[in-house]
Amino acid sequence: MARKLTRRALLGVIPIGLLAQTGNRTTAPTPKKAKPLPSVGEFTRITDGVTENLVVRLTSPAFTSHLTGLGNQFVSVRERLLLFSTNRTGHMAPFQVDLRNGALRQIAEAEKLDYRSLCLDRSQKAAYFLDGDRIHSAALGKGNKQTVAEGVTWFRLASDGAIFAIQQGKVVLREGSGWRPLAEEAVACWPQPNGAGCLFARNLNEHERQFWYVALNGSSKPVLLASGRIRDPYWDTDGVSILFLRDVTNATGVVLAEIEGKGLNGEPEVFVSATSQFATFAPNGDASVFVGASRSRAQPTVVLQLRTPSREMTLCEHASKHPDDVLPSFSPDSRRVYFESEHEGNPAIYSVSVEYLVEPLATG
Repeated sequence: MARKLTRRALLGVIPIGLLAQTGNRTTAPTPKKAKPLPSVGEFTRITDGVTENLVVRLTSPAFTSHLTGLGNQFVSVRERLLLFSTNRTGHMAPFQVDLRNGALRQIAEAEKLDYRSLCLDRSQKAAYFLDGDRIHSAALGKGNKQTVAEGVTWFRLASDGAIFAIQQGKVVLREGSGWRPLAEEAVACWPQPNGAGCLFARNLNEHERQFWYVALNGSSKPVLLASGRIRDPYWDTDGVSILFLRDVTNATGVVLAEIEGKGLNGEPEVFVSATSQFATFAPNGDASVFVGASRSRAQPTVVLQLRTPSREMTLCEHASKHPDDVLPSFSPDSRRVYFESEHEGNPAIYSVSVEYLVEPLATG
C-alpha cells in the first residue's frame, strides 16, 4: 500500500533555493506568512537561530511545564486544545491550553502527579492521569475528578477505552471492577490497536530492556520481540508490527540510533532508517514521517525524517541538555510538532508548523 509522503512530496518539489543543506539534512522552509498570535495566554513567537523557522513557545519558562509521555494523545484537533502539566499553582497539576486563544485552565488537583501519564480519552472530553498509585479521570473544563483504579504504577488507554496497566509488576487489563492478569515482570505496556493483545517492556539493566507481546486470547505465552538498548516503541499502522529505536555502535565506537521494525509473525527484525542520533522519536498518524530529537551536542535539533526515502530536515533547535525529555510529537492531523525544552529556563512547551511539509491527515 502506497504511503502519503507530503503535501508537496516533501523534498522533491521544493525549489532548491529554499533549502539549506547541512550534510544529509535539509533545513525546512518557513511559511511566507505567520498568523497573528492570540492576545491572551503565554504564546510567544521565536525565530529559530539554526533554521530561521518560526517556533511558538506555548508556556512561560518562569514555570515548569511538561508534555505527556510518548504515544499518549494530548492534542484535540476538534476542541483545539493541548494537555500538559505545570507547577504554576505551587505543585504539579494537569492543565489544558486553548490553541486558539492561549487561555489556560486547570483540569484537576493532584498530589503526586505522574505528568507523563496525562492523556485524553477517546471522546476527547476527559483527561486521565496517574496521581500516586491512582488512575483519575476528569472532565475537561469542569475540574471534578473521579478515581478509576488504584494500586497502579503505569497505564495506557486502548482505542476502545479499555485500560491496560502495570500493577505489582504485572500487565493487567481492567475488566469490570477488577483486573485480569496478562503477563509478569513488566514496567510498561502499550495496547495493540485492534485490541487483540498488548506490547510490554521488561528492564534487563539500566540501559537494556526487552519488548514482549502477549495476546488476550490466553492461548499462548508472551513472545519476545526485541532485546538490547531499545526504547520508544510504537505500533505501526498495520497493527501487527512495532517501530522502535535501537542504539548501535559503529566501527569508530560512536553510539548511533536506528529505527527498527519487528512483526509478531516471528520474522527477523527489520532496519527501517538511520537517524541523527535520535534520543527519542515519534511517527505521524500514518507512520510515513518521523520526528526526532537529536542528542548530538553539536546539533541539538528537532528533525523531520521521511520513512521512504530516508531523508532528514532540521525543523529547529531544541538546545536541551536533556534530549531524552524533548519528546517531539505530531498533532493528530500532522500539521504541527510539539516538543519540550528547558533551554530558556524551566522546561517549557514549544510548537513548530509542518503543514507545508507533511501531508495533513484527516481526524475524526
